Amino acid sequence: MTPEEEYLALYKRMAELCEEQNWGDPFSYARSKEINAACRLGHQVATTFSGADAIMPDGTEVEYKSTTDVAVKGSYTGISVQPDWHSQLEYLAEDKIKKYPLHFYNRFEVGGLAESWVLEGGIVFDILVPKLKKKFPTVLNKKDPRLSANVTTKEIKRYGKKVI
Repeated sequence: MTPEEEYLALYKRMAELCEEQNWGDPFSYARSKEINAACRLGHQVATTFSGADAIMPDGTEVEYKSTTDVAVKGSYTGISVQPDWHSQLEYLAEDKIKKYPLHFYNRFEVGGLAESWVLEGGIVFDILVPKLKKKFPTVLNKKDPRLSANVTTKEIKRYGKKVI
């Protein structure tokens, strides 16, 4: 089998497996990384693309952030902007960050998950809110207003726990 033929066969098999397991399209965004991390961490893959990325054995819904960089980090991008800061803070707490009690930061290398760290949602909220508040006034008048901020390697290693 040529490398191209093998790739096509593996591609087809991954798509079939994900359909059989109701995991969704493995080639959409970072879905294959979410599936990989869930399998390695013993979590259940979420069946939808919105909401939690995975579910722990005890039923806790969790958030995943993935990177292929040399250091673990987490990017929160495309955060919907609310009309005022009070509403934004409420949205971040109830619908975006604190909604998930645990956030996993997964770093991938060729072949799979190289390391994974976990932080509590409240800590992630405390890290991100000052960064997002600073950016909030600058996005209100943009055509496509979206907020974004990162949880850095230093913050993950300071406040998190390494699980892989």
